[in-house]
Amino acid sequence: MQPDRFVIALFEFVLLIFSLSVHECAHAWMASRLGDQTARLQGRVTLNPMYHVDPIGTLLFPALMIFGPLFSGGALGGFLIGWAKPTPVITRNFRKLVRDDSLVTLAGPASNLLLGLIAFIGMAVLIVFQNHMAHGALQISESTAINLGGLQLLCDLALRVNLALFFFNLLPIPPLDGSRIVRHWLPYGALHAFDNMGMFSYMLMLFLGGPIVRFLMGPALGLVNVALNHLHA
Repeated sequence: MQPDRFVIALFEFVLLIFSLSVHECAHAWMASRLGDQTARLQGRVTLNPMYHVDPIGTLLFPALMIFGPLFSGGALGGFLIGWAKPTPVITRNFRKLVRDDSLVTLAGPASNLLLGLIAFIGMAVLIVFQNHMAHGALQISESTAINLGGLQLLCDLALRVNLALFFFNLLPIPPLDGSRIVRHWLPYGALHAFDNMGMFSYMLMLFLGGPIVRFLMGPALGLVNVALNHLHA
């Protein structure tokens, strides 16, 4: 195992925990804004991971997916999957149930999209900075250049992690966020079956979630690369 691969995996793991914490904090904050204080009273409107960590979904599964390939020669690992402790929401506290519950649900994926955008802006700024260095407009030390390279890697990982979380959570598979949007439009007869998919939901997430997210990530990262390459020119 190469040390640099382990460091990258560690960065990815820490970024995932932080991004999941932001995701759940966004749910809690939006619910509080719309009249349901349940999550706020439980201290969930915070970025402190201790309030959001799920031992299996935030620690065990992501650790297997991220660090597994390093110790197994690729025999373990694959699609990066992770979730945090669900944010408690009592929908009867909302003035307009469907609208407000949908806004609370979408706040999580939207927070990951925002983090991805911030990471993209960070990469763009670093590229512009490097262009100035290449043309001799700026002079920096070798250690600073190394630090900038590390920062660029961190932004790239943050972008990828948050885009994956954005797409993954919008899948209409219980208990993912996308399923809460879909269930508002299901007929009553199908609602009970949809809410009680049980282990079948997790099988869908494991076996279909990865290919679908990778399919969606391709064009998204393609657009990102086009934009960044344009800055390099």
